[in-house]
Amino acid sequence: MRHAEMMWVMFLSYVVTCVCGAPATLAGPPRILSVHPVLENVGRYEKFELWINLDSGFTNPFDPDEIDVRAEFTAPSGKVWTIWGFYNPTSVDVHWMVRFSPVETGTWHYVVKVKDAEGKAQSLPGSFTAVASEHHGFIVVAKNNRYLCHTDGTSFYGVGLWYNDSPWQGRRGKIEQANLEDLKRRGANFICTRLEMLETLATGLGRYDQAVCDRLDEVFSWCEQRDIYIGLNLWFHNYISEKVWDSWLKGNPYRFVTEMSDFYSSEEAWKYQEKMHRYVIARWGYSRALFLWFVVDEINGTDGWYRDRPGAEKWCRKVHEYLKRHDPYNRPTTGTQSGGIKQWWPNGYEIFDIAAREVYEAQGHPMPKSGKLGPDDPNPLQLSYRNYAAQAQKLWSGFSKPAINGECGWDHTYHEPGMPGYLAMYHNALWVSLANGLCATPFWWAYDDYVNDSVVTNQLLHFSRFVADIDFANHRFEPTTIAAGDCDAWAMKSDELIFGWVVHPQTSVANESFTLSGLPDVTHEVRLYRTWRGEYLKTQTVQCRGGELTVHIPELTTKKGHAAHIGNDIAFKIVPLD
Repeated sequence: MRHAEMMWVMFLSYVVTCVCGAPATLAGPPRILSVHPVLENVGRYEKFELWINLDSGFTNPFDPDEIDVRAEFTAPSGKVWTIWGFYNPTSVDVHWMVRFSPVETGTWHYVVKVKDAEGKAQSLPGSFTAVASEHHGFIVVAKNNRYLCHTDGTSFYGVGLWYNDSPWQGRRGKIEQANLEDLKRRGANFICTRLEMLETLATGLGRYDQAVCDRLDEVFSWCEQRDIYIGLNLWFHNYISEKVWDSWLKGNPYRFVTEMSDFYSSEEAWKYQEKMHRYVIARWGYSRALFLWFVVDEINGTDGWYRDRPGAEKWCRKVHEYLKRHDPYNRPTTGTQSGGIKQWWPNGYEIFDIAAREVYEAQGHPMPKSGKLGPDDPNPLQLSYRNYAAQAQKLWSGFSKPAINGECGWDHTYHEPGMPGYLAMYHNALWVSLANGLCATPFWWAYDDYVNDSVVTNQLLHFSRFVADIDFANHRFEPTTIAAGDCDAWAMKSDELIFGWVVHPQTSVANESFTLSGLPDVTHEVRLYRTWRGEYLKTQTVQCRGGELTVHIPELTTKKGHAAHIGNDIAFKIVPLD
């Protein structure tokens, strides 16, 4: 490190020490002065919080090697949960907290433990009561290894998109309660958002910007109130890139301990990363709203990927394993490369709990080359949804785990936002992803005025209504054979239910038919769903013969001057009755 940079870091360290806490004058082991539960009774899966006041000697209150605060909770069943505490100077009197969510009802017992360089201390025992609630718990991988569910086994299908806060822009952030309300009203149940840099030039490495932390506390609280879940992106590629794509490296203090090309392999950098991961788990790991550890977004947009790809993948596994060891609620992990066809990343899909493929239409995909379609040119909408289908199928067949499209959309498309074609493209992406086995809607980039007119529409609501009664977690769905003439069609089948999607690339699906093979020769109940309108047609029963079930899609005719159009696509659910 250059002398000027070293002097700057030393100066910052001095300033932050003055602000965040200098060594206490207390000689001897630490003392726990008080432990105050914010609530004596909480609902199951809700936040139980302890405020802790203590005397201890330290230079950096964020460093668990200097001061380690944790609580041990004993469940009614007898299981012991060790939960890390964290430094949070919310007032003059309270600097330390522990946050925990009980997974059992009944009386829980706890003690707080503190360790520093001078010794250890333990609080008097305390207790609280967890009562029944309407919450289903945390999101985990279902037993069928293909979908997601809550702790209590209730199925979870993700409906949402990227919604980044960016609190650096005036410290306010872009996430607003009114927007979350609107998303909830339209059927969304999750947002994915990047973790803004906690370590900055102002804090220095190993110290965390409390304005950013407080803001994230607020966002988590808002989402908890609305039962909206959060996919938290820990490492966004721009933070750890200097020469590849865009770079926000100027604000990243890791550049003082390593070149970005060595970020993944640097032991010095890992020491700080590990402690940052611990802080994130301690502060927000309690929350039932946190459903996904999105470890790294577009890893091939970082210098370290091009310097040492095996080293970058080793780092991915190291972060994944750290989270699996220390997240008490065992949330799934994922990570991505960018969205070109050539960015197929089997090693990454093997590492994480969820295989995440990015699919941007115009990044290496067969899209029209000219700005004007000729009569013989392929339909860009068809190329788009076929690309989504092909990539989802590769994930399903290649990896026995849940799969998602982790980032897509924005303007890497033939149609621009606001055009009808963009709206249709997003619509198709939702339904073709479902019909090919993904466990959530594509993570569209991103909630913003630029795309909202096309993306944040009633389509999400219509889609969420369709998936709401499908028990993804407790059925064993598999892709099944479907033929639909001039249409494209895909379907997923279990013994209890078949669902799928039929689309005509140029005209309506009205008066078309589709045939499913390999079914039992019994009567089936068929429900056709108008995806653009969000309603079912009249239920029909169809007899399967010779293992084949053929369904005719009716035409909707004009009535009393009102047009009724079946649309270019339709979804369906089929249930065997005998």
